[in-house]
Amino acid sequence: MKISFTTLSCPDWSWDKILKEAVRLGYDGIEVRGVEGEMFLPKAKPFLPENIDNTISVLKQKGLAICCLDTSSSFHDPERFDAAILEAEKTIDLAQSLGVPYIRVFGNNIPNPAKKEETIKRVAKGLETVGTYADRKGICVLIETHGDFSSSNNLLQVLNRVDNPAIGVLWDINHPYKVFGEPIEVTFERLGKYIKHTHIKDSKGKGKEATLCLIGEGDVPIAECIDILKRHGYSGWLSLEWEKKWHPELEEPELVIPAYIRYIKKMLSA
Repeated sequence: MKISFTTLSCPDWSWDKILKEAVRLGYDGIEVRGVEGEMFLPKAKPFLPENIDNTISVLKQKGLAICCLDTSSSFHDPERFDAAILEAEKTIDLAQSLGVPYIRVFGNNIPNPAKKEETIKRVAKGLETVGTYADRKGICVLIETHGDFSSSNNLLQVLNRVDNPAIGVLWDINHPYKVFGEPIEVTFERLGKYIKHTHIKDSKGKGKEATLCLIGEGDVPIAECIDILKRHGYSGWLSLEWEKKWHPELEEPELVIPAYIRYIKKMLSA
């Protein structure tokens, strides 16, 4: 398994600092969710047409990979549906240019339980649309266990409607466990065949009120998660998602990012 952190964890770092710290700390790569304040990645400075070749060259020199490009695309909202498709497709184009295997999207919310079936169909349509586009580009689209689609049952109702090899799951281990009370083994049993990429985080408390905390200081069963992934031959990424961008009160990346790699390397060697 390979180790990365998302740039959501260090929103005030420059691109150069992100790469330097990743190398210094021994990370295998980075997951990109915003760079220097730009969240729409095709417009981020390192990925502009005039800079992208240099970016690829520098990453190669430093021995770093970009494991995933994260979008804001959420397919639940009919008013934002077309915009979500467009963002995903533009990000797929960028992933192809960079040689990045995955992009991340959301199903996100079921705003009206009485219209749950309608929302599930819309999310499946969005996923199928961008999956078809991604398949032609050699990219895989990952839908994250997030929001109401943290529930593996809800997410499976989407995945069962989509027949496309370019679709997978990004398993955020915190959300199903905390928001829906799903045991780790149950989530993996249901979604395991789709899981291509994993977000690791820790939190204290129960339900939606659980608060993020430093890795190893909460009660998310991280060891159990890694054991399950090991037993099933998972060779993908274990990516720290520290939501510093959205929660500036959280501890600084200078503390969190080094602590994460020490913790995960110890866990992997156990």
